[in-house]
Amino acid sequence: MNSRPKPIRVLQLGLGPIGVSSAELVLHRDDLELVGAVDCDPEKAGRTVGELIGSTSCSVPIVADLAAALDESRPDVVLQTTGSRLPQVADQLKCCIRGGASVVSTCEELLYPWYRHADLAEELDTLARARGIRMLGTGVNPGFVMDLIPVMVSASCKRIESVYVEREVDASTRRGPLQQKIGAGMEASRFRELAAEGKIGHVGSCESASLILHGLGWRADSLTETIEPVIADRAIQTDFVRVEAGRVAGIHQVAVATRGDAEIVRLDLKMYVGAKEPYDRVRLAGDPAIDLSFKGGVAGESATIANLINAVPRLIALPPGIRTVLDLPAAADGRV
Repeated sequence: MNSRPKPIRVLQLGLGPIGVSSAELVLHRDDLELVGAVDCDPEKAGRTVGELIGSTSCSVPIVADLAAALDESRPDVVLQTTGSRLPQVADQLKCCIRGGASVVSTCEELLYPWYRHADLAEELDTLARARGIRMLGTGVNPGFVMDLIPVMVSASCKRIESVYVEREVDASTRRGPLQQKIGAGMEASRFRELAAEGKIGHVGSCESASLILHGLGWRADSLTETIEPVIADRAIQTDFVRVEAGRVAGIHQVAVATRGDAEIVRLDLKMYVGAKEPYDRVRLAGDPAIDLSFKGGVAGESATIANLINAVPRLIALPPGIRTVLDLPAAADGRV
């Protein structure tokens, strides 16, 4: 009789709302073992993961030093939920490589890092390959709805002319940091100032468009992105912010890839508090045409965490280097 495989040893890096839920899901998986946790917040370091999730059965300590935690716990995989921008998290990734741990990350720019940071991506990929390490950026958006799904369903088309994805998200059901990131409650003038500086809005739209282009083998002449505020038509109170009528409720962000005069990819994201009928829609023009809708939309935090955790056993079976969600086997592991 074959013995049961040993659980994959996992370290959670970053214990914000996503990281805490990620660690909690790891604890419920028989194929994963939480062996370490890292967060630089002095209010968390020194406590245990169990204290954060309200469980007396988990005594994994939270420490502030990533290198020391890697040396102590020897994880196979690090779940990184610390930042959206690749340069912001690159030192953490390098530390994980030196520590011998592969990485599954919610860093949006790691989804397709060659778009904005080709030199840094090449550096990380070279380091990872040399040490037999794998790295992946994933989530629900980017990582699933607006990039992976369109590429997956394209397999049923004989010919594709263009890809159009719409997403309308009720941000009032999402975590506080996301509501801040979309400017909920701001004056429109301040929103536009921060948007012009790249300090507000959704990160990853152009990475999603780039992944679609890569997955379909397409070339684009241009890839552009716009962002505008969605203005609240009524007062809205969430668990984290109050939005007065006339102030910013969220974002309308669009990424467009063109070839010649034709749009070949358009990703249209509306994410704002108070959206009454959230939905996701994927349309492919071609033969046959595809029109796929998700009533209510794909659940944000839950789907992000599920994609993060489900990627772990699939990632470690792949060759070393930076991988994308297109490299992963499509199915999860058949859990019920």
